[in-house]
Amino acid sequence: MATHTTPSMTALQAQATANLFLSDHLPDRFTADQPWFDPQGACWHVPVILTYPGVGVLGTVGEIQVAAQTATVVTHTRCEVMRHTAQGLYDAHRDAIDTAII
Repeated sequence: MATHTTPSMTALQAQATANLFLSDHLPDRFTADQPWFDPQGACWHVPVILTYPGVGVLGTVGEIQVAAQTATVVTHTRCEVMRHTAQGLYDAHRDAIDTAII
């Protein structure tokens, strides 16, 4: 029998927890997207996206899981992996990024 947990924190709080983690570990173009709750794992899954002003979201680069009861980061995609994935997205959208900056 599976147990289901009701989160003691909101999706917005989980997103804020993920954004704090990102600001401590990665540059400012990485941000937390809309979380979804996993009742069996009792955690919020927060996608990490790469975004640029004037261009918007380039894509998802990873995920951060936030414990629903303690508001702590349980696990995350390694920062090196997120940076590598972001570099690929940057390279694929370089012209749009350069145009938006000018």
